[in-house]
Amino acid sequence: MYIEILLVAVIIFFLLIYNGTISTTKFFGENKGLFEFLQEKDYEFLLRAKYGERVYDVSQVFRKRVFQGLIAILVVMFLFISNLKPLYILIAIVVGYLVFKSQYMELKSFYKKHLNTIDTLLPYYLKSLEILVQHYTVPVALARSIEDAPEVFKPGLKELVAKIENGDSSVDPYMDFANQYPVRDSMRMMRLLYRLSLGEQDKKHEQMLSFSKTVSSLQLKAREQKYKARLGTMENQTMKMLICTGGVSLIIMLIASFSMMG
Repeated sequence: MYIEILLVAVIIFFLLIYNGTISTTKFFGENKGLFEFLQEKDYEFLLRAKYGERVYDVSQVFRKRVFQGLIAILVVMFLFISNLKPLYILIAIVVGYLVFKSQYMELKSFYKKHLNTIDTLLPYYLKSLEILVQHYTVPVALARSIEDAPEVFKPGLKELVAKIENGDSSVDPYMDFANQYPVRDSMRMMRLLYRLSLGEQDKKHEQMLSFSKTVSSLQLKAREQKYKARLGTMENQTMKMLICTGGVSLIIMLIASFSMMG
């Protein structure tokens, strides 16, 4: 009896949400502080790093995460409804939390796997930025570079430019960008950009030379990394081919030996 009542209640609840009688947006608005606490600090960055500009509303995606977790809790509690105990409630909450965290962990894993790609893309982006810096101030060059920048850098660049435009003239916006993309020499490159942004004309030529040399060095390292990656892939494929060939040859020899013995 209890199971039927709970099932009907859940169905009615979701029908009310679907019809708009119960507003999920209002629910999130009223509990904004709680959901801001639940949302990870780097969640928006990781989401945009994977999906880019296809993500129009981060809060909407986050709401789906929360409801997936709540649904998981209800499903587990439904399974134990006939013998519901505090232990089963705890299990339901743990399962719901794991479901809630699953998307974030997937995004984190994706970002770690693609750090090498980001590491390779950064020198080429900096080279295009170097050309812009020769004609514009650093903040203007950064703003103009966003459109043609690799998709993964756009969220960080927009945040960096917004902080500068809001009057933050310290090194912090540049360091925040470097922390978002913790790849080789990102910290040093952002410090060099910050020094260029200070506008000391007597030192600008010298700083531009230093920046250009560093970018060229990073490009060389990126090419070497690509070459090593390709070489490693070729070596792995060669080893697999040799193992397969050796294994097949061994099987044929064993079959032939048994045939001769027979």
